[in-house]
Amino acid sequence: MSKILVIDDETWLREMIRIALEQQGFEVIEAHNSTDGVQKACHHLPDLILCDVNMDKHGSGYTTLEKLRGDASTAAIPFILMTGMADSAGMRHGMELGADDYLPKPFKVDELYAAVNARLRKVKTVRDDAERKLTTLRTHISMMMPHELRTPLNGIIANAELLVTSADTLGPATVAEMGKEICNSGLRLERLIENFLFYARLEMVATDADSVIALRSAKITAPSNTVRPVAMSLAEIAGRLPDLTLELTDAPLAMAEEYFKKIISELVQNAFKFSESGSSVQVTLKTTGEDIEFSVHDYGCGFSTEHIRHIDAYVQFERNMKDEQGLGLGLAIAKKLAELHGGRLSLTSNKDTGTTVTVRLPKSKIA
Repeated sequence: MSKILVIDDETWLREMIRIALEQQGFEVIEAHNSTDGVQKACHHLPDLILCDVNMDKHGSGYTTLEKLRGDASTAAIPFILMTGMADSAGMRHGMELGADDYLPKPFKVDELYAAVNARLRKVKTVRDDAERKLTTLRTHISMMMPHELRTPLNGIIANAELLVTSADTLGPATVAEMGKEICNSGLRLERLIENFLFYARLEMVATDADSVIALRSAKITAPSNTVRPVAMSLAEIAGRLPDLTLELTDAPLAMAEEYFKKIISELVQNAFKFSESGSSVQVTLKTTGEDIEFSVHDYGCGFSTEHIRHIDAYVQFERNMKDEQGLGLGLAIAKKLAELHGGRLSLTSNKDTGTTVTVRLPKSKIA
């Protein structure tokens, strides 16, 4: 049963709305002014709020809406403003404050039902979509995490056991090779865990407006000085320094260096991972209008259109055909960082010409 809060200083109207909604099976809570309405909204957390625009000295519907939108516990509750003066300026003001709909007075019972049901259907659609995404995420985590963590662990444990049981019979070269395998597996495991924690941190930041504002207040004066050493280091680690091409133009970037390094690292590392040695990996930094564009192009196998549509956390493409390790978080992390900073990530790919991943970020406006 959906719970609806009705806020209006006219007793007869509240009672009429209550009776009409109760006949449709809704639970109705009444509040006689703005202060009462805010308190009851915070206490009962209704599924929908109907609120009069013009009330007594305790506050208008706009005041009520503004207070509820400013409280995390009530910010997402659908809010319908009821008014006998539905002028365009007032409607625009309500929408700017976060109103979901207007119900002009006087209204018929059928119009009340239509407005209420439309809002509740929309809420259900959003919740169902969120639940579907959460279920998908849980499935991906449950399927990918055990395998991805076990793969490097197997390398560590197997080599360590051989060293413990057969050290006397192994030559120095073999011991060194096994030590190298243990080290590489440990580094892969470390990166998996770091990316998992990093993505979780970004998800938490995304829910806090103040944290997002703080992110966007950072500045890199010369981002090329960040791109060059990171890209060259990754090329050297991959043994493909001759394959790397850099084309870098500077402009102040509104992002902390730590986060820009993360974007560079994930995209460049993927480019080397999914392309053959001897093929070019092109890294570009340039300005386009009010944005800075960072892109990485490789001539690897490419992605299908369906794969591009499903860039997300814990999703790997064609895992059974390409035994590459990782939780599929690289692109998702870069995409999330771009969006948190007011930018966006796009990917174009073709089986013949390879893949280009582009991140567009706003220039810094801080002097």
